[in-house]
Amino acid sequence: MSTRRENIERICSAIIPLYDPREARNIAEWVICDREGISRSQLVVFADEESQIENLDTIISELASGRPVQYILGRSEFYGEEFEVGEGVLVPRPETEELVAWICKDVRLAKRDGRGIPNGVRILDLCTGSGCIAIALARNIADSNVTALDISPEALYYARRNAERLSPDVQIIEGDVLAGAERWVDGEFDVIVSNPPYIPASDIATMHANVRDHEPHCALFVADEQPLVFYEAIADSAHTLLRSGGRLYFEIYEKLGNELCSMLQAKGFSDITLRCDLNDKPRMICCRKV
Repeated sequence: MSTRRENIERICSAIIPLYDPREARNIAEWVICDREGISRSQLVVFADEESQIENLDTIISELASGRPVQYILGRSEFYGEEFEVGEGVLVPRPETEELVAWICKDVRLAKRDGRGIPNGVRILDLCTGSGCIAIALARNIADSNVTALDISPEALYYARRNAERLSPDVQIIEGDVLAGAERWVDGEFDVIVSNPPYIPASDIATMHANVRDHEPHCALFVADEQPLVFYEAIADSAHTLLRSGGRLYFEIYEKLGNELCSMLQAKGFSDITLRCDLNDKPRMICCRKV
């Protein structure tokens, strides 16, 4: 029988070709804690106790193939909550947490200062995926009314399960933003947010294997000749769906920040702000409907 420490080393040895040593160890410790139902602090204190994990060899094989650990465990952490995920839905990213934090701060400041956002703020999340943005906003903005939309049946399955468990009042709708989100939702929103597909297809070969070979391409990639296709469609819908003074937020591809700013300006939006993430990469945009 192996100890927890020995099993961590087994996992690390198998996946270090795919991950740097620090990330590999973090994944290994996550697997041990999850499968044994212990905390990280318990793992540190009792690292030399025997480790009993069913199907550990299968887990190691799947990790070594590049399958995301979140799919293997069936969950991913995002903004302080655990979200169910699996094949067919994008794994929530830490960078997206920064976008959520930006929106939460802006809404709270606007409500505090009386700058047009009422109690009962209406929020629309387009291309919701697992529902992580919509649900995090619903749980962290008081008196919010949140609607989320996606076209993928697999993503909608997880979004609905996550909403049912974490924020049952979030409305999950099936719809295609490229056909105009206003076909499926109506009324005026105070905030529209989207983390749409934005990586050019020519970048596929350079992506990490766990992303390239396992996560849904439809949620990640766009044609090289139309890199802004989702942003343009959502910006057009925002003219219909946002109230005057309402704000539109995007997570973006770091190489297209200037192009997106120009596009939003040409479409008549104001107060366009391009913001960098913690890695100093331009990854978020906010603008306002006049």
